[in-house]
Amino acid sequence: MIRRSLLVLALALTPLSGSAMQPTQEASDAPAWRTQVSDTAPTARHENAFVALDGKLYLLGGRGERALEIFDPETRQWTQGTAPPLELHHVQAVAHDGRLWLLGALTGDFPDEPAVPVVWIYDPVADAWQEGPAVPAHRRRGASGVAAHDGLFYLVGGVTRGHTGGYVPWLDVFDPASGTWRQLPDAPHARDHFHAAVLDGRLYAAGGRTSAQDGDAPMRSVAAVDVYDIAAGTWSTLDAPIPTPRSGTSTIAHAGRVLVLGGESDAHRHAHDEVEAWNPAAGRWERLPALPTGRHGTQVTELDGALHIVAGSGNRGGGPELADHLVLDAPVEDSP
Repeated sequence: MIRRSLLVLALALTPLSGSAMQPTQEASDAPAWRTQVSDTAPTARHENAFVALDGKLYLLGGRGERALEIFDPETRQWTQGTAPPLELHHVQAVAHDGRLWLLGALTGDFPDEPAVPVVWIYDPVADAWQEGPAVPAHRRRGASGVAAHDGLFYLVGGVTRGHTGGYVPWLDVFDPASGTWRQLPDAPHARDHFHAAVLDGRLYAAGGRTSAQDGDAPMRSVAAVDVYDIAAGTWSTLDAPIPTPRSGTSTIAHAGRVLVLGGESDAHRHAHDEVEAWNPAAGRWERLPALPTGRHGTQVTELDGALHIVAGSGNRGGGPELADHLVLDAPVEDSP
């Protein structure tokens, strides 16, 4: 039989139309999340980054000064690396050129957390941090979406004043080879507290909110999904908004889809467990198996075809902080 990812099989997904599910039955053999068995455990945290690089998983940042922790799937052990030189939170890390890159982060205490003014780079071979180029002073923000494409990093949205406001529609591109920044057209909608992904040359900004001037104001989730065509240099907005508007989401491009996981909103006291996927080929949203424990404020990553997610907050707001490690395998069928 042809080798294939079960995530690509139509029967493993439940189509969604707008915010209403179509009455189709989810297949009995759809993939399910499992808990990763390990001999040690990571530190509970939220508003952290989590990314795969060269066969290992790196958990870093989060509220408070948290250790950098590394999971080796071969040994099933978590070990510690050198901690970041400052508190880094509300950040989506990217792996590139054998290193981890952090840009578009916040630091400091709630609610008026400043944006981190420079790019930070972690080299796992040297187990060392390096201060990279400055972010242009007039474009600094955190809680932004970040995605890599063709050796460049795209930074979209975010907030300039932490949880007190300053949400922006900005899009910038950073060249890690030259250390230079370039300003690109604004997105149709401002948003923060979300992650971005690139699929087939298009940058997706899905989920997120517009953080209020008053930190006690209701969350204002953004339902619209904006798409930037990198080659054309133009934005558009999907006709189909995200079925479950929420912020604090994790996003990844996987198996021809853009997956949006977890999140928080005023609709739930507990964090969201939804996993929704935009299928551009079919022009529809699809539902994948929900997270066993809902969470927001963490990052999803892919290693050897499987999705991994660790940590996050189990309720709307700051707690409880989680330390569990969940995996959604991509089951395959092999021919001899």
